[in-house]
Amino acid sequence: MPLVVGRQPVIEALKSKNFVEKVYILFGAKGPQINQIKMLAKKRKAKIVTLSKQKFREFTPSTVTQGVAALIGERQYCEVDDILNYSETRNEKPFILLLENIQDPRNLGALIRTAECMGVHGIILPKDRTASINQDTVKASAGAIEHMLISRVTNVSQTLDYLKEKGIWIVGTSSRADRIITEFDFNLPLCLVFGQEGHGIKRLTEDKCDFLVKIPLFGKVESLNVSVACGMFLYEIRRQKSMIKQEMSEA
Repeated sequence: MPLVVGRQPVIEALKSKNFVEKVYILFGAKGPQINQIKMLAKKRKAKIVTLSKQKFREFTPSTVTQGVAALIGERQYCEVDDILNYSETRNEKPFILLLENIQDPRNLGALIRTAECMGVHGIILPKDRTASINQDTVKASAGAIEHMLISRVTNVSQTLDYLKEKGIWIVGTSSRADRIITEFDFNLPLCLVFGQEGHGIKRLTEDKCDFLVKIPLFGKVESLNVSVACGMFLYEIRRQKSMIKQEMSEA
C-alpha cells in the first residue's frame, strides 16, 4: 500500500476520501499537528501505531517524515468525464491541466500543489513515460494531491480529440509559440498542456493544440523549471478569470 509521510500530507490524507489503514507516529512526537492527526485518525477509525526511533527508521527510510507516516489505500484515478462533470457542478468553464512526460516525482508533486491552489478542476497524466505518484510526489504536493482529480490516459492524442469534441480548447506551452502569456485570452473552456522540462510537449501533441503560448524570457538561460513555468501560467489564467468574474458582478 502507498505510504504518505509528513505531517501536513498525512492530515490531508485523513481529510480525504482515501482509505487510511494505519498512522505511524514517532515516539515523543508532539505539537498541534500531531494532536490533529490523532483526532482525525480516531474519527476515521484508522489504527494509530507509536514506534521507537529505530523502528520508525526501519519502517520508512525517508528523512523528511516529521515523525509521521500513514498507509493509505491504492490511489483511485478518475475518468476524464469526472473532471468535466466536476467543472459543471461548479458552474465553471472546464480548467484542465495535461502533463506530458513529467519525469521527476517531486516536480509532479509541485505541479499538483500549484494546480490545486489555482483552482484547476483536474489533471490528466499519460500512463507511460510519466513519474509515478509515490511518497516524494505526495510530500511535494503538501497534501494537495488528496483533493485533486487525476485521470491517467493511454493515448494523449485521442484524449485531446475527445476534449475538443466536448468544446474544450487545447492550449499548448511552447518556446516556438508566437503568442505570449499576457496577451492571450484564457477565458475559455481550457486544457493547458505542459511537457517535460527542457524538451516541451511532443510534436504530435503540439500539432493537436489549438493555440501555442509562451512565457517571454529576458535572460541568458533558455528555459524555466516546469513547475515554475506552470505556476506562472496558472496564475495568469486565474487572474484573468477573476477579472471577468469581477466585471460581471459589477455590471
